Amino acid sequence: MANDAVAEQERVRRFRDAALPHLDEVYTLARYLMRNTDDAEDAVQECYLRALRHFDSYRGPAIKPWLLTILRNVCNAEFARRGRAEVPTDYVQGESVVEEIPMWQEPQASAEKVVLRQQDSATIRRLVAELPEPFREVIVLREMNDLSYKEIAEVAGVPVGTVMSRLARARSMLRSTYVAESATARPGTAAARGVAL
Repeated sequence: MANDAVAEQERVRRFRDAALPHLDEVYTLARYLMRNTDDAEDAVQECYLRALRHFDSYRGPAIKPWLLTILRNVCNAEFARRGRAEVPTDYVQGESVVEEIPMWQEPQASAEKVVLRQQDSATIRRLVAELPEPFREVIVLREMNDLSYKEIAEVAGVPVGTVMSRLARARSMLRSTYVAESATARPGTAAARGVAL
């Protein structure tokens, strides 16, 4: 009996050491998927409880994709329970997808531009939160959680080609909305700054 308790404590310790470093990244995805702080916290808690319960079945070097897959399943189960689901729309006719240099790879800017960038970051976070679920999910997994296309495909349960398509579409949607909002708020400034998403 004492050996069982020691073994369980060791299992919990191994789980904690492996899973807790990814708590912020799991919460970030939960926040974007659930769109509500309380719901996101509940989803993360349920994710970690399920992960601990099934930790013995975990196989593989990277625990983060495994945790994010569990979280995604928790969120989808909650949406199903509520009777709501967001339908993936991977293609919208009439809009072209153009890859541009990401913001974080642009040259460093002046202090004034740094302030504008901070405002832009808040805007981009808001725009990401407003994306339809499948696009929001892949952007968060790729750009915030730094998962590879293959890892995203495993988490989302879709082919790598679908991941690439959704990412391109999400970036296009973000870029279009951002440029439109920037042009409305500060005419001419988005183009002048050369902002790319």
